[in-house]
Formats: sequence, structure tokens, C-alpha cells
Amino acid sequence: MTAPSTPAVSLVNFEDDAPAPQHAGKDSRPLRFITCGSVDDGKSTLIGRLLWDTKAVKEDQAAALSRDSTGKQNDLGLPDFALLLDGLQAEREQGITIDVAYRYFSTDKRAFIVADTPGHVQYTRNMATGASTADLAVLLVDARTGLLEQTRRHATIAALMGIRQFVLAVNKIDLTDYDEAGYHKIARDFRELALTLGVNNVVSIPVSALKGENIVLSAKASMPWYDGPTLVEVLERATQRGGQSTGFRLSVQRVSRPGEGFRGYQGTVSGGSIKPGDSVVVLPSGVEANVKQIVTFDLIRNAAVSGDAITLVLDRPVDIARGDMIVALDQRPQTGTAFSARLVALSPDAIEPGKRYWLKAGSRRQRVTVTPTQNLDLNSGKWQPATTLPLNAIGTADLDFDEAAIFDAYETNRQTGAFILIDPDTNNTVAGGMIQGRRKSSDGLARDGADKVTVTIPAHLLEAFRASDFARDHAGEIRISADEDE
Repeated sequence: MTAPSTPAVSLVNFEDDAPAPQHAGKDSRPLRFITCGSVDDGKSTLIGRLLWDTKAVKEDQAAALSRDSTGKQNDLGLPDFALLLDGLQAEREQGITIDVAYRYFSTDKRAFIVADTPGHVQYTRNMATGASTADLAVLLVDARTGLLEQTRRHATIAALMGIRQFVLAVNKIDLTDYDEAGYHKIARDFRELALTLGVNNVVSIPVSALKGENIVLSAKASMPWYDGPTLVEVLERATQRGGQSTGFRLSVQRVSRPGEGFRGYQGTVSGGSIKPGDSVVVLPSGVEANVKQIVTFDLIRNAAVSGDAITLVLDRPVDIARGDMIVALDQRPQTGTAFSARLVALSPDAIEPGKRYWLKAGSRRQRVTVTPTQNLDLNSGKWQPATTLPLNAIGTADLDFDEAAIFDAYETNRQTGAFILIDPDTNNTVAGGMIQGRRKSSDGLARDGADKVTVTIPAHLLEAFRASDFARDHAGEIRISADEDE
């Protein structure tokens, strides 16, 4: 398997004059973004400074910050802004970030939710968690050192998680005497990395998180050679992730039977929309029904969209259990026993070839055999053949299930295309994964969604075959033709 082809990158920096993208209003869903990069590149300080300069720090928090910063003030007499994010005792004692810290703030134009993620290699799994729901990634680089291995790892994970908007914040630029040439070199290096990741929207900004330069306020006095946007201006203009291209998806969490005359199926809509009267199919059974009613905790709804927690009532009794998926009749996910996926290894115990794990996706848990196939070399950006995936490795693997699995490709739907692997012996989470598509399995049917098998049926049996369970289950894999000579 080779890495997918990638589009050309548009690296937006001080020399670009591209039109600003349209941003959503302040009353829309907040923009979710993460800060990531190598250890000690200043992620927590940058976000702390952003909160401070946007007046998101309340008076009591400011007073506590002043107390906690005793003895830690910098040469400018400012408090330790990182303490606004690093709330755990161990984080404050060691001066590092361990867990993901989420903070809410807003400007006059927009609201934001930021996830500050750890830079240490051993906490890569925490960074992957923060990236899984983000619209944009702010990748920090120390202006003195440039791109490091962990920088590349975080950028790669963010891209694999579907993030297509990056801000390259070249931090601590003041410690290089505002070296313009050094900044340009780092920007070029990141452009080459972005090309390998398929990221085509990158904004490069030289910043000093400590001094607050180019965070909220422009720093033209110290960097007259930079006339691009500040960080907050880029965030205000950023776009949110586009809507899912799949049809309706509801992973059943619970069957509700409060009384004799009511049977509802509860869960959170993870794709598309639904309204009463729509036709749906229950997977993996393939039973079809129509939506009779959509109920929430306080009312009956006329429709539901992705992200809504609902109880779905169907027009006929159907045998549905936790872990089943109710989907749009005409836009079904992929079903099968053989899939390919990308993995981020999160456990000291390597992903072993042919080992059986529990795979947890939504409310469904299944046995799966995992066979690693490739490992990404973070230095060269190339995929190398591999039979095992050690801690923090990024790789590809074949997944073989004991029974039919239900997925969308991760690029199509994050909720129904993501999963975790659990070691059955220790119950530890050993990897996070993203479905690429189906593979060919022993039955010879296409599993990658690219090819179809042509099935020729006698003309007089054509309609009956199309209505069969086999034809419905493999609708995306087979092409049916009639044999007129029969």
C-alpha cells in the first residue's frame, strides 16, 4: 500500500494576499481547535496568553494566577500563563502538560473551544484524543530548533484525524532576535511536511507567546517584515469541518421499554438527518422499517440531525439490540468481515501480528484479528513494511472480524469510521484507529469499495434476487445483470 496522493499546498503567510475565508457568526457552533507540537515549544503559555489578552480570565482566576506564579514571574513581570491550562498538581510541580485541558473563550466575532495537548511522547494518546474533535490545529515550533520528530508526529496524527486547517506558530521568535531568515526556513520545512500529509490550508505566523506578539495584538514594531494576520484573526476566519457525506446513522445505545405500548431505540445521531416517515434499515440484520416518531427527553421532534440524542420509534416491531446500527435505506455504511485501517499505537505493548483484540466502535464491541502491514517513518515521511507497531507508531493494518462489522470510511464520517483496540488480557486501550475501507476477503467480493463483482442472474429470478438479504447486504459490492438467454 502506498500513501495516498496529496493536493498542492497553499502555505499562507506574510507574502500571501489570498482572500479571507468566510467565518461563522458568534452565535454558531464554537470553533474547536488544538495546540500541539513538541515538548517545551510553549503551547500552554501561548493559549494562556490568548485567554489573558482576550479578557477570558476572570478576576478571581487572575488573582489565583498571581498567587500561583509567585517566584515564577518572567523578566517582564508577567505571571506564568501556562498555569491557566496546567491544572493538575503533577503538571505544576514538573512544569509539563500531562492531560488535555479544554478552555472556552470568545471574541467579538466568534466563540472558541481550545484543547491544549501534551508534547511529551508518552502522552501522545492524549494529543490524539484532543485532535479527534478539532476543526483546526495550531502547531507550535520553537524558532531556535525548528521541526522535531514529535512535531512531525503531532502533525501527522492531526492530519490522519481529518484536520485540514493548520496554523504554524513559530514561537519564541524574540529569542532569535526576530530572525526573518530562520522563520522562512521553518515555514519551508513545514510546507514540505504538509505536502506529504495532504494538508492544503496552512497559515504561518511568527509569535512570542510570552510577550503576546502576534497572538491578539500585532507586533509590527519588532517584526516590520511580517504584515500577515495575528493568531486570533486567523482563528476568527477559520472554517468548521464540513458536514458528513453519509446518510443517517444511529448507533443504538439502549432499547427503551417504559411501558407495554412503547418501544424506542436510543442513541446519538452520528451522521445525516432523519424525520418521521423516512425509510431505514437495521444492521447487521438488514430488516427495513419506517420512522414513526422521534422523541427527546422533553418533546416530540419533527426532525433530528447529527449530534442530537434521540429515541427513535419505528412503525413495526423489530428485533434490535445495543450495538446495532439504524441507517438510511439508500445510503448504507460498509459491512463485511475484512477492513483496512490506520492505527496510532498507544500502549507500551506493541501491536502484534495476528493477535486478537476487542474492537470498540460506538456502542458495538467485536473480536478482531489485527495484522500490521506498514509503519510511517516520521523522518522521511514514507510508509515502510512492518509486522508490528511499537508505542507511538503510526501505521496501517488489516482487520479481520469474526462476524460482520459496520463502518464508514473515516474520511466520510469520523463517528462511524473511528475505533479503539482493547487488549483482552489487560483491558488496556492499545491503539486508536481510523477505517480506510473494506478489503477483499476469502469470498472474493470487493472490500475496498472500489471494485464490484458482477453477478449474472436468470431474468425470471432477477427481482427475487434483488429483494434477497444477500443482495441488500452486498449492495455496494456487486453489480447485478440479467441473463436473457435463460
